[in-house]
Amino acid sequence: MDYSQSLALVLPEIILSISGLILLLLAAWGGDKGARVISIASAVALGGAFALVAVAVCSGAAGPDTIAFGGQFRADAFAGLAKLMIFAASGAALVVAPRYFERAGDMRAEFPVLVLFAALGMSIMVSAADLMTLYIGLELNSLSAYVLASILRDDERSAEAGLKYFVLGGLASGILLFGMSLTYGFAGTTNFSGIAVAVSDGLSTGQLFGLTFVMAGLAFKISAAPFHMWTPDVYEGAPTPVTMFFASAPKVAAVALLARVSLEAFGTQADAWRQIVIFAALLSIVIGALGAIGQQNVKRLLAYSSINNVGFILIGLAAGTLAGASAMMVYLAIYVVMTIGSFVAVLLMRDANGNQVENISDLAGLSTTRPALAWCLLALMFSLAGIPPLFGFWGKFVVFQAVVEADLLAIAAIGIAASVIGAFYYIKIVKVMFFDEAVDTIKGESDTPHWALLIICAVLISPLGYLLIGPLGNLADRAAASLAVAF
Repeated sequence: MDYSQSLALVLPEIILSISGLILLLLAAWGGDKGARVISIASAVALGGAFALVAVAVCSGAAGPDTIAFGGQFRADAFAGLAKLMIFAASGAALVVAPRYFERAGDMRAEFPVLVLFAALGMSIMVSAADLMTLYIGLELNSLSAYVLASILRDDERSAEAGLKYFVLGGLASGILLFGMSLTYGFAGTTNFSGIAVAVSDGLSTGQLFGLTFVMAGLAFKISAAPFHMWTPDVYEGAPTPVTMFFASAPKVAAVALLARVSLEAFGTQADAWRQIVIFAALLSIVIGALGAIGQQNVKRLLAYSSINNVGFILIGLAAGTLAGASAMMVYLAIYVVMTIGSFVAVLLMRDANGNQVENISDLAGLSTTRPALAWCLLALMFSLAGIPPLFGFWGKFVVFQAVVEADLLAIAAIGIAASVIGAFYYIKIVKVMFFDEAVDTIKGESDTPHWALLIICAVLISPLGYLLIGPLGNLADRAAASLAVAF
């Protein structure tokens, strides 16, 4: 084993690890007064890792040269593209968090350190080529996430969110670990390529149960139905910057990991896992759409929106082809931008005292009192609904194109019909902002970093985003092609 080559491949993870440990010591010695400096240093570390990974993605890294530590880790273009999204979303959380926590009087130095370690765990997840590596990355991310959800110790909602996430997350980890144990017991290996060889002649009963439990555990991590029950409560109770982080970066990591497990480890048995993915996809679309209709809290509505969007992402995976994997990555990239923009808009919804406003009814007449915020929200809501010419439409188009090419016409038809239902609650927010009588509740001062991030997201999901179709499509195609698929 060439350790020098392996260490070179994991250099982004080494940077995050060393930076996290050093900043953890600074946080312990300096206390909360150094929180802003630690946030900046964490963002710089993420930027360094981003730059290193971008080189591998642009070069389309694939093949044996991307394998590290004897097949435990793969630094290919697929993992690289997912890491770019993860690092970008983590950086966005670090940008918006300081002002939010300073207003709450509870900016803690360990917040950026936890984000850094969570990003490290997710980076390991998407590069996992072995069940052991998978679990190490997953737990590193999860343990950081549990603390992030409950970081506001004096807030009952935050404490409740952290507790619910911890209990249900522990249950999901147990289910996943049980599935991994079954897979190892009946396949004789934990390595994805070894599992692919073991199941190439068909799945035994034990291997089928192992696959089912692994898929169920990962479905929890992406909040896919019927394992979505934690999402609305945790998203509502956690601090808004944390909710934005949960809805973007971990989602990318878990979906990319699910794709790698499905296409690499069980690629030859696509008919077995495709049924599970299709069931979860359609159920997520329907539950996400119907569950959001009656919501009055905008964060809970965005939680159900997240569940709904996961369904569309899984439709791309259900195709079971490299085109489907590419479409899934395109949708993920667009989804991350839309999600960050939506939650930044929520952060700008504050009353005259600087308190967070979360009720949809308080958006009434926003187009007359805060027109810039209202128009940005309109673009984000229409993009999430997949209404052309906004860029969100392209994400849905490519995943449906992939399943049609895979001769899954019925799935495409059901998904398109269900997306019409989902458009209702997005349009409801637009109706409240532009057609209801103004209540003039939102009067909070504007934050320059928040506005800058919101404008960037609004531009990217506008029709100008279609200029990125070529570059984004090429990156997604290279990423999909780098997968060591077993079929």
